[in-house]
Amino acid sequence: MSTRFTGRHMAIILILFFGTIIAVNVLMARLASSTFGGIVVENSYVASQEFNTWLDKAEAQQALGWEASTKRTPDDHVAITLKGAPSTASVSAIARHPLGHAPNRPLTFTGDGNGNWVSHEKLPQGRWLLRITAQADGHTWRVEENVP
Repeated sequence: MSTRFTGRHMAIILILFFGTIIAVNVLMARLASSTFGGIVVENSYVASQEFNTWLDKAEAQQALGWEASTKRTPDDHVAITLKGAPSTASVSAIARHPLGHAPNRPLTFTGDGNGNWVSHEKLPQGRWLLRITAQADGHTWRVEENVP
């Protein structure tokens, strides 16, 4: 006994096919909007006007030859090692969560005179991006590093 393929069968196939596509699209859109804050720059037009100035500052900063490395201490403070920077440099940073789920945390540092700085504040566990600013001898140097 064979059953015929009817319009009802075709309707069920189309509803299941497009229903699956719509369900996946809704799921992906919901996941995307819940994990990204959406703001890269406040005003893209102003950012485009300042772009060449930013490139010039980046070249001047690179010419200083300073390098930073970060790590978390066992007691959850942040340690920064600056290579090439004067020992008299002042260091500050802002820790920000990469997906914007936690508020930014300003960090202040004390140096040991050998190129190492340790934060006064503790940083909660998790992934953080650290925007480091070092100033010495009239130069300002900035970099962004991951805190493991």
